[in-house]
Amino acid sequence: MDALDLSGKNAIILGVANRRSIAWGIARELAARGARLALTYQSERFKSALVELAEEAGLVDPLLLPLDVSSDHQIDACFEAVRSKMRRLDMLAHCIAFAQREDLEGEFSATSRDGFRTALEISAYSLVAVARRAAPLMAERNGAMVALSYLAAERAVPNYNVMGTAKAALEQCVRQLALELGPQGTRVNCISAGPLSTLSARGISGFTHILRHHAQKAPMKRNVTLEEISNAGLFLLTDLSSGVTGETLYVDCGYNIAGL
Repeated sequence: MDALDLSGKNAIILGVANRRSIAWGIARELAARGARLALTYQSERFKSALVELAEEAGLVDPLLLPLDVSSDHQIDACFEAVRSKMRRLDMLAHCIAFAQREDLEGEFSATSRDGFRTALEISAYSLVAVARRAAPLMAERNGAMVALSYLAAERAVPNYNVMGTAKAALEQCVRQLALELGPQGTRVNCISAGPLSTLSARGISGFTHILRHHAQKAPMKRNVTLEEISNAGLFLLTDLSSGVTGETLYVDCGYNIAGL
């Protein structure tokens, strides 16, 4: 069987913001190979853009669902809708992260208690919360989940501040969920992507400098593309990576290996 033939497979992509988002890149790759998609949006402000994207891409009967991951009620409603409309789930892409703007500009030591809690809840705990609802829908389908991280999970990056803390927690959640869900055949992995000019990334102070520095220092002497990250997502969500779980895959043109 062709591992890239996703006909009859169901996927939910969390966090589609616009056509430049990694979530949308992964969604396009899955849809192009026959997967049926459920796409979530945070608020009505994003819904119309998502409807337009789905129509432009010619998605077949996509399920568009509101999802604020700070609300257990909305998470429950989202996955109940998936269960009702799709019955089963094969793939989940967690592409959600948030920190208050002031916590991405000032000193890390000035991070407020509320700002710290918000970043960890939205960017890391949300994976645990959605995995708990998604896992039963994947139990007999050899499911796969993927989350998005960044090198600041393990290194100090100027201005990334509490988001780096959140990404470190996210990667630990990936490993713990992989251990827990492995016996049922569900794999959980993470992509540590190089900097990409997305809506969320532009909220990082000095992001343009980060892009330039990354391109200069990376062994491939360039920045990663949306297509390259999306292809990595396709790999980790399909049977091409059937023996891989609990891993963080770096897709950053080799930046993470470089010293001086």
